[in-house]
Amino acid sequence: MEIFLIRLLQFMLAIGLLVLLHEGGHFFFAKLFGVRVDKFYLFFDPSIWKWDGSLFKWKPKGSDTQYGVGWLPLGGYCKISGMIDESFDTEQMKQPEQPWEFRAKPAWQRLLIMIGGVLVNFLLALLIYSMILFYWGDTYIPVKDMTLGMKFNSEAKALGFKDGDILIGTEKGEFKEFSADLYRDLSEATRVDLIRAGQQMSLTLPGDINLLGMLKAEPSFVRPLIPAEVDSVMADSPAANIGLQQGDKIVGINGNAVDSYNEFTDQLGILEDMMTGAKTAADSLKIRTATIVYQRDETNDTVSVTLTPELKLGFYVKSLVGIYEPITKEYGFFESFPAGIKYGWNVLAGYVGDMKYVFTADGAKSLGGFGAIGSLFPPMWDWCLFWKMTAFLSIILAFMNILPIPALDGGHVLFLIYEMITRRKPSETFMIRAEYVGFGILILLMVVANLNDILRWLGYM
Repeated sequence: MEIFLIRLLQFMLAIGLLVLLHEGGHFFFAKLFGVRVDKFYLFFDPSIWKWDGSLFKWKPKGSDTQYGVGWLPLGGYCKISGMIDESFDTEQMKQPEQPWEFRAKPAWQRLLIMIGGVLVNFLLALLIYSMILFYWGDTYIPVKDMTLGMKFNSEAKALGFKDGDILIGTEKGEFKEFSADLYRDLSEATRVDLIRAGQQMSLTLPGDINLLGMLKAEPSFVRPLIPAEVDSVMADSPAANIGLQQGDKIVGINGNAVDSYNEFTDQLGILEDMMTGAKTAADSLKIRTATIVYQRDETNDTVSVTLTPELKLGFYVKSLVGIYEPITKEYGFFESFPAGIKYGWNVLAGYVGDMKYVFTADGAKSLGGFGAIGSLFPPMWDWCLFWKMTAFLSIILAFMNILPIPALDGGHVLFLIYEMITRRKPSETFMIRAEYVGFGILILLMVVANLNDILRWLGYM
């Protein structure tokens, strides 16, 4: 419960900040060009019976704008006078055009008002990345320094990889750290350089490996190899009951040899699959009863143990940081800005490149809603990770909003560009219908994404 609350708080803080600044971008340009803003709200405020839906509202003396906080935390809005938006205020559009309205302004001013939110989100992400590099630096473990090498699945081995290979890079360049970028580079590479048994060599790759398949595969296409050596034992756990100690090595489970902690967890994954077919408590107990072979002082010992209901033995191994020494690249204040811009641009390019998978069956299943986004935040409060996640969400918010879908900023931008080219405004009837269609698309996407979250939680995906 504590982890859930910590993640929820981080999610709400990040989303609140990003929505506030996004709408603030629209607000800034609207005010700059003399356009009246009727309402500026964090979160939505649909009315319920006689309540107007506002948790808080305030209208400064002499101001045309009402500021407030709504009860529905699904975003926010900046209601600009004289435009067709998600409020569907068609009554206002029936009145004579006023000089302070959005529709009365030149197309280029309206264009800047509409891209204001996206611009702020993108610049915010670059600023956050720059300040992260300035304050914390860039800490990572170089892939080439992972001297124990990698653990590969059967698909990777079919391409020529072998467990223990130390990855160096591809024709695109040297791998930096173990992250999604490494998977992305491997998926597009025609050559990968590595060290095997002390000798440098290269493998030929097809250049079009399905990235989504690589990321979703169980076991993973590639993982850092972690020894199955006990670092610590949980109190009152099955591992403690059979006397496992620090330094012991797991070398077998249920008659299957174990060469790494990766292989050990893969074998537990097989047991998890078997548990789905268990129909009685006796069936479950039989699956949970495992034969473990561990090595101590070069001597093997075999014991029978009953795993926890979650199929855990109850011991920890060293993390990558415990095995390898991370390096930190420091940045001065002025150095951090070009580095942060480059970092943010690479994040955006990777995200945009991966969008092609959304239009596949597996891609649709991989869509995630609020639960999936919230789970991306760390289970403990870490300001560096919090700001990294906030910057990433800011880039996603900017990109998603600029998509040419009616009801999004990108839809309005598309119609404005059409107007600037043809010198003709789309009719108000067309704009209202387009807004309804776009809003319907967004609701459908939201339902699918959050339904996926629920199905994952229930174990159906």
